[in-house]
Amino acid sequence: MPKILTLIFIFSSFSFRLQAQIRIYSNEFLSVGIGAKALALSNAVTASSDDVYSGFWNPAGLNFIQNNYEIAAMHSEYFAGIAKYDYLGSAYKINDSSVIAGSLIRFGIDNIPNTLELIDENGNIDYNRISYFSVADWAFLLSYAKKSSIPGLSYGVSTKIIFRNQGEFAKAFGFGFDIGLKYMKKNWLFGANLKDATSTFNAWFYNTESLKDVFIQTGNDIPSNSLEITMPELIVGAARNFKLSEKFSFRPEIDIDFSFDGKKYTLLSSKAVSIDPYFGGELNFKNIIFFRTGIGNFSKIPDFDKEILNFQPSIGLGINIYNFMLDYALTDIGDQSVALYSNVFSLSYGFNKLNFKHQ
Repeated sequence: MPKILTLIFIFSSFSFRLQAQIRIYSNEFLSVGIGAKALALSNAVTASSDDVYSGFWNPAGLNFIQNNYEIAAMHSEYFAGIAKYDYLGSAYKINDSSVIAGSLIRFGIDNIPNTLELIDENGNIDYNRISYFSVADWAFLLSYAKKSSIPGLSYGVSTKIIFRNQGEFAKAFGFGFDIGLKYMKKNWLFGANLKDATSTFNAWFYNTESLKDVFIQTGNDIPSNSLEITMPELIVGAARNFKLSEKFSFRPEIDIDFSFDGKKYTLLSSKAVSIDPYFGGELNFKNIIFFRTGIGNFSKIPDFDKEILNFQPSIGLGINIYNFMLDYALTDIGDQSVALYSNVFSLSYGFNKLNFKHQ
């Protein structure tokens, strides 16, 4: 029985990868998002992103960073602390028209007990034979952004390298690109990010030698090396800055996510495309304190003869002091259900500010 339980845990995540084909929700750990600011806005930042986190949300937004260097870090925990999500990033303004950035992301569950060897050859239970492993997804993004010859228009690209590790049982290596555009006209901001522009490919390699006997005994199919394809996803957004008074300003944004990997439980969905909107708003007090809220991840869940509309609300706060930005978000990774909400904190710092001459 312990062997069966361990196999169920391991290969429940493998079951959708046994064929080399397009998979819905492939590399879904990258859909969680980075930075408490974006999470508080329900990820509605494609048009407004203008800091080091832009390497993830829209690489074109890197051209709008205010400092020569920016660094950032985030730690969050989900499902009562079982899963941990971490991020480290940095950006460097090469000159007045180009920026380079790097982002490292890890989403993992650690210290999972491996009970496959719990029972020795004599049929005795020996708890000393329990070992532990981690299931972790890693992503490294190298981003470059540049201003175009058209005033207000910038473009950028992020190269993604994926590594997914499931203990000694399986590993995957992936590669892909994101391409972004951002346009600013007076108080209006427009953005677009084509994620996995050429499709992202994950090559899975399985280690089944030590588990072959257990597979046969439990009636499980032995997986073979396979290829997982992540289809392109287009996110477009629009935002506008409103000056309410000398001290207050407000910026609402709407983003629309178009995915092409099959029918999903989104607000609008078909076999060809699924459409998912996000809404966010930020109230700015003297560029020192920021109040944020958002709503997104709308989904229609079948319930007998009707559909239930789920959504994910979020709120947050940002404080900017001497180029230190501390952001906080309270959000539910799934929907507005009774599941535990997560407290997310992120910290960024900009330094060595330079004034470049405009040509």
